[in-house]
Amino acid sequence: ALDRVLRNDTWNDCRYVILLDENTFKYCLPVLISQVGVLQEAEFIEVPVGEDCKSLEVASQVWQTLMESKADLNTVIVNLGGGCVSDLGGYVGSCFKRGLRCINIPTTLLSMVDASIGGKTAINFAGVKNSIGTFHEAELVCLDYLFLDTLQPIDLLSGQFEMIKTAAVSDIDLYVHIMGADTVTQKMIGNVARIKRRVVSADPFDHGIRHILNFGHTFGHAIEFYSQLPHGVAVGIGMMAAMYLSVKKTGLDEAWYRSYSMWVKSHTDVPVYTLKDIEYILDIMRNDKKSMGGSTRCVLLKEIGAAMIDVEVSDNEIRDTLLVGLRIP
Repeated sequence: ALDRVLRNDTWNDCRYVILLDENTFKYCLPVLISQVGVLQEAEFIEVPVGEDCKSLEVASQVWQTLMESKADLNTVIVNLGGGCVSDLGGYVGSCFKRGLRCINIPTTLLSMVDASIGGKTAINFAGVKNSIGTFHEAELVCLDYLFLDTLQPIDLLSGQFEMIKTAAVSDIDLYVHIMGADTVTQKMIGNVARIKRRVVSADPFDHGIRHILNFGHTFGHAIEFYSQLPHGVAVGIGMMAAMYLSVKKTGLDEAWYRSYSMWVKSHTDVPVYTLKDIEYILDIMRNDKKSMGGSTRCVLLKEIGAAMIDVEVSDNEIRDTLLVGLRIP
């Protein structure tokens, strides 16, 4: 389908540069080239795997390569990879010559349901995740479920957590379905991606309702950075923290928190933090881009499918959540 799209008039005279990492070069590029003849003559730029690629240094190297190859406004960046590749590629593309078109081809479950959709681009800076970025919507997002066969179980779990997040803030029936399913299906992926697209379309620049998609992320980003966990797994644990706070502050039925916590602990190890650890995590959370006016804000749930955005939480509430909320039930 992508080969057919790229052969129409909209894409005439385009040059393609494929941004990828070592893993997608090895496992995904051959599949892409075999299916999309238009890309057989594309240049490619390889970047480090994972969060290591999301730095100003790597972005500068990509810009330098684009300059040396005489990239112009007919150049299209094809981001072949997970969320880190599309974050970097989108950011690089948004800045170079004030904006190159991008195509996202997500190769992880997490990026299929979240990172590749919505136009958020970012690099990490000064130890803070996604602190420098732009909004730059991809012209196309192309899902190929064959790439899921290349993933490790931990990568699938990361994506599953992001699916649960989207369902938790928007659709109780979908939430129950995902939580009760033995495997992730293409229909589930499509349903979650459509919800993400619908929320993004209503709030493309993240000024209001789109904040619901940050559920679990205020805690999750800090846990990810401090404990060096995969993004989706950290967000999954962050949702456990947010549900605990939701019981305390916004009236979520405790049964939802307990059942979700049991599911998390049956699928991954939940860190146990000391008081010293928690002070470090608190400091990370204070630098989160979702903090406003010196206070930490979280997305909490009134019930599954009904979220409250920008709820202010105190340092002591965060301490209690990390000390107690991640240890029970």
